[in-house]
Amino acid sequence: MSFSEKLPKYFVLAFFAGGVGVFAYQNFAPSQRAGKIVRVDVRVPKLSAMALNGQLAFEKNCAECHGQNASGTDKGPPLVHDIYNPGHHDDRSFHQAARRGVPQHHWPYGNMPKQPQVTREQVDAIVKYVRELQLANGITYRPHRM
Repeated sequence: MSFSEKLPKYFVLAFFAGGVGVFAYQNFAPSQRAGKIVRVDVRVPKLSAMALNGQLAFEKNCAECHGQNASGTDKGPPLVHDIYNPGHHDDRSFHQAARRGVPQHHWPYGNMPKQPQVTREQVDAIVKYVRELQLANGITYRPHRM
């Protein structure tokens, strides 16, 4: 059998393999990849006193965009997400975000405006709250690699 006679079989095989690849990517790739609007289910642990204060400050200043329990909304990403693990976004990055704002980079939500009404102490408490939520949801320090 010549190549030209086998060509229709190769085309069908390639088409089928491509379809399987697309199906697998859409159904088995992580659903929380950056660049996609994501909301997550968040397990809330018993919080420390500082994290409880952070929860109050978060609800007043952050939840409108980042969602209840940092689970994300259509305005802002979930902070209970591996991309915000302490090895990729350390505690200073939260302080800088509140003080300076953040240009869009991981997500399609647009720029985050600075939050001058939030004090340094409130950001410390918010970070404690977010870190306790992250830990309760299996997000721990992982070194950042580019």
